[in-house]
Amino acid sequence: MPFDVNAIFQIAGIGIIVAMIHTVLKQAGKGEWAEWITLLGIIIVLYMVASYVSELFQEIKRVFLFK
Repeated sequence: MPFDVNAIFQIAGIGIIVAMIHTVLKQAGKGEWAEWITLLGIIIVLYMVASYVSELFQEIKRVFLFK
């Protein structure tokens, strides 16, 4: 399981985009929408991280249990 550096860039990109959208919505007076967008960004990133952690545990299981 080689480490995929693209995942780091994807997460950083999502963070930058969410931060920009949050700022624009906050400036436009749509604070509630800005919070929802931020929450959505966090959920997306957590889903991505969870899939990578799952892959990591599968690899650890394969290495130590020889499966």
